[in-house]
Amino acid sequence: MLGKILSLFASVTMLVGCSSNAPDIRAICLRDDIGNYVIKWETDPVTEGIVKMTVSDNPDLFTNESPIIYANIKDGVATYITNDNISRKYFRLSFNDKYARIIGARSAVMDSVQNFRDLGGYTSTNGKTVKWGKVFRSGELSSLSEWDSIRLDNLGIKTIIDLRTNQETLTAPIKYTKANILQIPIPVGKIADAPQRVIEGRMRKGDAGVYMEDEYLQFVTDNTDQFAKVLEQFQNEDNYPILISCSYGKDRTGFLTAMLLAALDIPRDAIMEDYLTSNQYIDTSHLADIVKHLSTDAQESITVFLTANEGLMDLAFHKIKKEYGSTEKYLSKGLRLTDKKRERLKDILLY
Repeated sequence: MLGKILSLFASVTMLVGCSSNAPDIRAICLRDDIGNYVIKWETDPVTEGIVKMTVSDNPDLFTNESPIIYANIKDGVATYITNDNISRKYFRLSFNDKYARIIGARSAVMDSVQNFRDLGGYTSTNGKTVKWGKVFRSGELSSLSEWDSIRLDNLGIKTIIDLRTNQETLTAPIKYTKANILQIPIPVGKIADAPQRVIEGRMRKGDAGVYMEDEYLQFVTDNTDQFAKVLEQFQNEDNYPILISCSYGKDRTGFLTAMLLAALDIPRDAIMEDYLTSNQYIDTSHLADIVKHLSTDAQESITVFLTANEGLMDLAFHKIKKEYGSTEKYLSKGLRLTDKKRERLKDILLY
């Protein structure tokens, strides 16, 4: 049961009380179809007693001392019922007043932004956890609704790092003015011509795959300097919370996020899990009226362009190994993350 849960959702862990006989506690937080928070946990070995849960809009500040929910540890699940879809909730779980976990839902409710989610909760190889509410990732913010603008306000976003090209930002500028917007363009190469080729029927599914492979290879061979400039912004604690954004929050954002998590010593399988999660949160329904008039080749090409493909990220990692010898060397030599800078990142972003 535990393995199945962990394969579907990110485990989120923060150990506050620690001892040699502490149980292994895994917890996740999900949103159901009507917006309630469903909190699940398992302990190994099975533990008896009470779990107390408090809620906060700020994962670093739990001021309400009265538990909002009491549950039997053996129940393994509790639901926080709410009609608040504007502010984001985080939870502190206390098991028998000895061991605590802070958890949040991976996704955030957004009605006008694609692929918006929190990078918190991933566990590093040495048992530390990425802090919730520090780094978010998403698609472009050019059609930001009034409600989503308020949601960004509530998240306290201070810095938006826009990875789109100058042409993309001119066509679809960010419609949010309460954060510092840093544009560090990552060129998309031949992909820029892809939409027109698709519409004109000059692209097959195989062509689209080659385009995507070229883009991920170029991340390593041509765009390393730009990604290094982006990661430099994460050294300044005053920049947080940070939102990383590109067109769909999948490729440029996906590669950058993979490197950030690698710098935090997050295991490769968790990095890949985060990358592939884009497939759950990219909504293509807005393209339905266009796609239905296109050829089968064109439709399949669009699917390729809008899908996070494990093979593409693997290709990038293989290119890194070929060019630099290892991911560690790429982080230090290519992305200019010295040991001191990586420790700084960990101090800011890990519990």
